[in-house]
Amino acid sequence: MTSSQTSKKQDLPATAWAVLGMLSFPGERTGYELKKWADSSLRFFYWSPAISQIYAELRRLEELGYAASARSGPEEARAKRRYAITDTGRAALAGWASDTAEAGPPVLKHGLLLRIWLGHLAEPGMLRAMVGEHLERTRGELAAVRQAMAQAGEVAEWAFPVLALRWSERQHLAELELGEALLADLAELAAAGTKALAEAPEAAPPGAPAADRQGGGDAPTPG
Repeated sequence: MTSSQTSKKQDLPATAWAVLGMLSFPGERTGYELKKWADSSLRFFYWSPAISQIYAELRRLEELGYAASARSGPEEARAKRRYAITDTGRAALAGWASDTAEAGPPVLKHGLLLRIWLGHLAEPGMLRAMVGEHLERTRGELAAVRQAMAQAGEVAEWAFPVLALRWSERQHLAELELGEALLADLAELAAAGTKALAEAPEAAPPGAPAADRQGGGDAPTPG
């Protein structure tokens, strides 16, 4: 491997390694087939890149010599370019997969929780509806995970992808449990708010200074 190739290898994003990883399993695949596989596997525990990203990474992998492609012959009505991993690509991928220093911590970006955090600006009923929609969506995702597990379980070479999907099944089950607990928390908060309103003294006259609810403007958390 040349020095320029080594430099490019170090700059590869995780998406490139994910695409190369899909090519590391037996068989040749088109970019469209890789996208379908990412949608039914990778997205449950990492993410599914857009089809344009997949083709961009395939071109980059070919430039590095990590992947090779060939067009289908005249026997197919519509010509397709199929990709396969090279020996160089497999060696590079094995090195990357074994490098625990690059794994990094998991990153959580939970859009629903960001809105719960801003719940003082929303109607309580709207928040409960959002959590309910999240639970329904999670149940649908859980069903899709289990379907993918069943399909992957029929192929001996996909034993490790099955382990990742099994982890994702547990994660979705935990997400359902957390969502139900969040609904209970919202109900408890609403009940406490109703009780506080019932016990509150008469409202202050117009123009009176409001009570300081943030401890002099400090953040509501220590630090």
